[in-house]
Amino acid sequence: MITSTSKTTTIKEHHQGIATLVAFALIPLSGFATDIYIPSLPTMAGEMHVGSIQVQLTLSIFLISYGVSQLFIGSILDSFGRYKVSLASLIIFAVASVVIAITHNIYLIYLMRVIHGVTVGAIIVAKRAYFVDLFAGEKLKHYLSLFSIIWSTGPIVAPFIGGYLQAAFGWESNFYFLAGFALVFAILEFIFSGETLVHFSDFHLQKIVKIYTGMIKTTSFTLGIVMLGLAYCMVMTYNMTGPFIIEHHLHLSPIIAGYSSLVLGFAWMVGGFIGKATINRPFFRRLVINVVLQFLFVILMIISLNFINNLYSLIFFAFIIHVGAGYTFNNYFTFCLSKFPKNAGIAGGLTGGITYVIVSFLSYGIVNVVPAKDERNLSFSYLMLILLSALVMFFIFKMKNKDKILLAETA
Repeated sequence: MITSTSKTTTIKEHHQGIATLVAFALIPLSGFATDIYIPSLPTMAGEMHVGSIQVQLTLSIFLISYGVSQLFIGSILDSFGRYKVSLASLIIFAVASVVIAITHNIYLIYLMRVIHGVTVGAIIVAKRAYFVDLFAGEKLKHYLSLFSIIWSTGPIVAPFIGGYLQAAFGWESNFYFLAGFALVFAILEFIFSGETLVHFSDFHLQKIVKIYTGMIKTTSFTLGIVMLGLAYCMVMTYNMTGPFIIEHHLHLSPIIAGYSSLVLGFAWMVGGFIGKATINRPFFRRLVINVVLQFLFVILMIISLNFINNLYSLIFFAFIIHVGAGYTFNNYFTFCLSKFPKNAGIAGGLTGGITYVIVSFLSYGIVNVVPAKDERNLSFSYLMLILLSALVMFFIFKMKNKDKILLAETA
């Protein structure tokens, strides 16, 4: 058993407003770490003389390490606090970003992306727990429902910035930007933030394993995480293939690829807003309607390819499908994070961790089976993910009442 004995800097009450804004501003960091260099993927492949799959692997490696780190970081944050871990992670993330910018060695970039994943995992889980530490009731529910909306600013803004940085200064500038972003927020964190955890848990491995096991055995929680993974995988599949379709198949510029990602990031945000607006409607019914609409639009997308195949048709159908993905993610993210308030760090870490492990393996598998060739291949990728979502929804409906006893015991 290990306990935290080091002195902590408790957050000051008059700084809480600014610290909350800083916490919200860091929520999109994972999106920035993946999306800012999406328009640069084809250029990176060309300049480093590697294949598209090898460059796409930098995204998958980040997602895997980001996901795996969240599986254990929650218990560390519940035992040793949020503040120091988050502050150190921002600094390490900045250093890793600079290393990526100054090297053209793909294997060193892989290593730095592992470091990116681990540090971003620590930062994001700490900031999720920050809200559960300080707020409760309807205010907490309100803040949690904003997470996926605020997170979507990353996919909206990052590729837009990245496209212009790529055109003006080259792909390396994307990572210098990430380094500067992290350092600025490390300074703000140092000045205005502080420790929010009041009751430090003993780092008792057997007890932690029992908590993890109880959460995973809660069927609705676990299947909810699977739905999160499938929803975000639709976005990540586009992120890994879209720039190659736009720049190689449609012969357009990285700036156009950046604008396209910006529009689809906005689609995710729209889905989040609709999710927040319908939060009090019957949960299962509204999500079934959402999956049915996604299915209908992807079928229309496949049929339309016999008549039209250009950037506008690609973005139109992808936009509708991404709105549906954002809607699903918003609903299930709020559901999963509010399920275990007494173990917020572990619940947040487990939710994010399993989600991104699912996304990393599934998206990389899909782009290998259905390569980044054209809009038809992208539509088939969407279809596979929507059908899997429908299957999981069916199991959720069948099992929704079976985990009440387990939930009571874990909570």
